[in-house]
Amino acid sequence: MAEQLKGAPVAGAITRRNSQAVEELKAKGVTPTLAIIRLGEKPGDLSYEKGALKRAEKTGVQVKQFIFPETMTEKALIKEIEKINGDSSIHGVLMFRPLPEHINEKKVCEVLAPAKDMDGITSGSMAGVFMDTEIGYPPCTAEAVMEILDHYGVELKGSKVTIFGRSLVIGKPVAMMLMGRHATITVCHSRTAIDDFRDAGQNADVVVSALGRAKMIGSEILGSGQTIIDVGINVDEEGNLCGDVNFEEAEENAAAITPVPGGVGSVTTAVLMKHVVEAAQRSLQA
Repeated sequence: MAEQLKGAPVAGAITRRNSQAVEELKAKGVTPTLAIIRLGEKPGDLSYEKGALKRAEKTGVQVKQFIFPETMTEKALIKEIEKINGDSSIHGVLMFRPLPEHINEKKVCEVLAPAKDMDGITSGSMAGVFMDTEIGYPPCTAEAVMEILDHYGVELKGSKVTIFGRSLVIGKPVAMMLMGRHATITVCHSRTAIDDFRDAGQNADVVVSALGRAKMIGSEILGSGQTIIDVGINVDEEGNLCGDVNFEEAEENAAAITPVPGGVGSVTTAVLMKHVVEAAQRSLQA
């Protein structure tokens, strides 16, 4: 049976490091501060916000909430973001997306200063990920994948990694981060031929799945002795939360696998706080 790579120990370790860094920053007169921007009352947003607030309290990060009606105009939202950009007491921003349909999301995201972009929503942050420079921050979920691999001591140098999914939120940034660690990457997506899809899955040392399709990755696609990171959060036919990977099939032959729930998702808020702390440290150095 495969080892379960649970997220709670990873999040706990990150939070302890964050808390120590926060104490050091506060001793220098700097309180790491996160701004949360939310339009409307979407259940998913509210759930993540609740988790982020709890994690911030454990870490010592201050949170300022900017809650607006879903009918807010694009012009008004841009004005608020510009104010936050100019507020030196705020080190990072988390803005919930997707934004309402009447708002040009791409335009609004680009208003945010990359230095305060905690979740990789600006082109500046993505440039930082692709060029391996300290411009902004990668998406929290993508970095959570890396944190889990590191925490459990998964060897990446020279490893063959197959990523299922090519989104800007997970697939592409994870690929860049893994290449930065000297892994050999194959990315599969909806247009990948099924034979190539299967071969890539079976021949990998590490599999990262971020397709958003319940239990799509089963034993016929996977090999043996692999480390499997399942980023998907879906609902199966019985109404239960599940990942992209058929857990029951995969754990029979895998070396290690993340559970869903309780895996990658539980690490993301800890990574969010890590980014806020790093942004505060950078501001102090500047």
